Amino acid sequence: MPAKNGSAGGTRLVIVESPAKAKTIAGYLGRGYIVESSIGHIRDLPEKADDIPEKFKGAPWARLGVNVEHEFEPLYVVNPDKRSQVNKLRQLLKDADELYLATDEDREGEAIAWHLREVLKPKVPVHRMVFHEITQQAIQDAVANPRDLNLRLVDAQETRRILDRLYGYEVSPVLWKKVKPRLSAGRVQSVATRLVVERERDRMAFTSAHYWDLQALFDTGKAEERPRDFTATLTVVDGKRVAQGRDFTSTGRLKNADVLHLSEAAAGELAGRLRGSSFGVKSVERKPYTRKPYAPFRTTTLQQEASRKLGFSAKYTMQVAQRLYENGFITYMRTDSITLSETAVAAARSQAIKLYGAAYVPDKPRVYASKVKSAQEAHEAIRPSGEEFRTPGETGLSGDMFRLYELIWQRTVSSQMKDAVGESITVKVAGRSSGGEDVEFSASGRTITFYGFLKAYVEGSDDPSTDRDDSEKRLPNLAEGDALTVTRLDVAGHSTKPPARYTEASLVKELEDREIGRPSTYASIIGTILDRGYVFKKGTALVPSFLAFAVVNLLEQHFGNLVDYDFTAEMEKVLDDIANDRAERVPELQRFYYGVDGDEGLKEMVTDLGDIDAKEISSFPVKGTDIVLRVGRYGPYLDRDGSRVNVPEDMTPDELTAEKAEELFSRPTGDRELGKDPATGHTVVAKDGRYGPYVTEVLPEPAEDEAPKKRKKADAPKPRTSSLFKSMSLDTITLEDALKLLSIPRPVGELDGEEVVAYNGKFGPYLKKGTDSRSLASEEDLLTVTIEKAKELFAQPKQRGRRAAAAAPLRELGDDPNSKKPVVVKEGRFGPYVTDGETNASLRKGDTVEDITIERAAELLAERRERAPAPKKSSRKAPAKKATAKKQATKS
Repeated sequence: MPAKNGSAGGTRLVIVESPAKAKTIAGYLGRGYIVESSIGHIRDLPEKADDIPEKFKGAPWARLGVNVEHEFEPLYVVNPDKRSQVNKLRQLLKDADELYLATDEDREGEAIAWHLREVLKPKVPVHRMVFHEITQQAIQDAVANPRDLNLRLVDAQETRRILDRLYGYEVSPVLWKKVKPRLSAGRVQSVATRLVVERERDRMAFTSAHYWDLQALFDTGKAEERPRDFTATLTVVDGKRVAQGRDFTSTGRLKNADVLHLSEAAAGELAGRLRGSSFGVKSVERKPYTRKPYAPFRTTTLQQEASRKLGFSAKYTMQVAQRLYENGFITYMRTDSITLSETAVAAARSQAIKLYGAAYVPDKPRVYASKVKSAQEAHEAIRPSGEEFRTPGETGLSGDMFRLYELIWQRTVSSQMKDAVGESITVKVAGRSSGGEDVEFSASGRTITFYGFLKAYVEGSDDPSTDRDDSEKRLPNLAEGDALTVTRLDVAGHSTKPPARYTEASLVKELEDREIGRPSTYASIIGTILDRGYVFKKGTALVPSFLAFAVVNLLEQHFGNLVDYDFTAEMEKVLDDIANDRAERVPELQRFYYGVDGDEGLKEMVTDLGDIDAKEISSFPVKGTDIVLRVGRYGPYLDRDGSRVNVPEDMTPDELTAEKAEELFSRPTGDRELGKDPATGHTVVAKDGRYGPYVTEVLPEPAEDEAPKKRKKADAPKPRTSSLFKSMSLDTITLEDALKLLSIPRPVGELDGEEVVAYNGKFGPYLKKGTDSRSLASEEDLLTVTIEKAKELFAQPKQRGRRAAAAAPLRELGDDPNSKKPVVVKEGRFGPYVTDGETNASLRKGDTVEDITIERAAELLAERRERAPAPKKSSRKAPAKKATAKKQATKS
């Protein structure tokens, strides 16, 4: 039902995207308004052949949904699942005197409004109603000050849609032919995948360097000092700086010879010569420390911080933010802006004074300017809505909505507070060894004398080793010339580390820094590369699959321009130019698809694929071996002169070293002959297959004169096959074990005139009698269960749902921050999963029972809750009315 306010015969129809938004807005409008939702986009380019109108099906461009022969005219069809909603909107429009299109104020929202106008074809005045927060004042102001549709914004959004369609529908088939069926390519998705793959390549090429230094604990001898001692690191020997991690290249070599690279032995010997030496303070350098507040959130910084602090994925962050916006708690959440309105600045300053005191608020309001080159400043920063901010406790929110609102509220209020100030100190300690070497140790400290904005908010970091902005490290009160005593002197070894893998937070930052894509699309881009299997998560790290390596390899070699970072960023500038009336849609699409001035276009790139060697594209030599990793249709495997071995599904690319590859080949291949079945004479072998280890029999080839000339594959005799029990391994299985396994399904006997058979199914071992079944406690019972035991089991009521005696959890992780209930890891039918007792979520590729954290578990549970179906309505349905509406046209 549409949300109404006033009489049923209201004359103003307001259309928004979502039912939740409609319900909130309806509460702020007076009599005479009906607020209804379009439930998102109502039409788009056709997704499948059946969606294409009959009159266009023969056109050579029809599969694209874009007429590339006539000014790239898009073919729009009403989504099949939106036809009933479109009919409903048409009926409501018949009784309306005015139409207000109140979709979001970004390009996508403008395009939705345009599509609504084109499909509904209103004969009444049409107004574009825009607002960046859903409060009574904002909605009333929007109604009082409508504008016309901005067709430049619509043009930019439609150009983006057409570009993405042409890229996906032309390049994806190349992947199907040359890498693997059902893969997808995308204009920004493929570039994001390339970033993740390149980082993994850097890790694989990385050679760790090892270096040593000394860690000394110095005592001031001043009993009244707190602290009395401090730790310092050796930094200089005879005027030469001691090498640190930053002095080595990614190949493990020193960048220059001007530093001293200490080995473990040399460091140990130097420590021996320093024991008993005298030390004194050489210098004390004090500098004022200042930390300015962070700017209010824009889309990308909210995604990054929610990932760091709350463990949210970018996609889930935007879903929660969308609900907060639609329910009137925050301003619009898709924005590049970090500016606040005067009203918002006043609200933030007022709340900071109320909570922390006037001493924490500067005399003048703070003003922030975006550093993002491609920022669109049309919107405000993400902040609490209203002229006065509600504290988190005053909202009545709970769970993840409360946590995200609190984060936004803290960031907004702190942005109008004073700087944090203090003092940073660097102390240098000098001494001389018994061998005459002059050495220097260094220690750094920091004290905060006024916390300022840090009272309200401290930003997280992608690097867990980085000190928080509010952390302090106090040193004793030292002066130049003070004598010190060494109470401990240790040799400390270090190794350089490969570049860290991207997390969702750092990938979002990288995409934004490179100006690739739009911030509003990053969440869906990351979600897509995860869903497609190009990337999986290991903890919070994004790890590329071997499949991603093959896809990126093909795109780099044959579609280099399409995955070039600068080219992709330039396309975003083109879209901005179209939105700002500095460029036109058709010439830019012409340039992209057909090319101009000798530059190759997309059409030419995908026309001749003969020079693409599918095997070469998907082959990667393992350095230092004669082994090649290949990406096949059923997954990655290692190949050595025709001998193959599967690569474990959870292995990350940088783990596939020469040693690991040799180890995989040294394992039993699974093609191990166990002997002959005495009953049949067939050879029995153990194998390692896609779905795990199994045993099977080798059927003899039929004699030439006995073999039928034509035999269908389905009619050919099939060998008996059985998976190994979990308690078995390929290394130790015997012929006796294999014959027992091949006896499954095993007839147990007869009961009530029906045969009882023991099966090993995908849900575990069970007995079957006709259409009735009972579970067995273990796989071993398949071989030993008797008809007497079967009779006993079938006499018991069949258990439904969870088993009465639940297995003990594999691990306890802590409380879920959303439900506040304890989270445990359990073993299920489909593998391990996490649960808080209400929601279950399976562990994914890259997650392990041993390594999963409460933060990762909370993310999996949150995503599972978001995907859960809405509760079914219990109300009885009214009798169906005969449909009378005419069939709608599919093209505007």
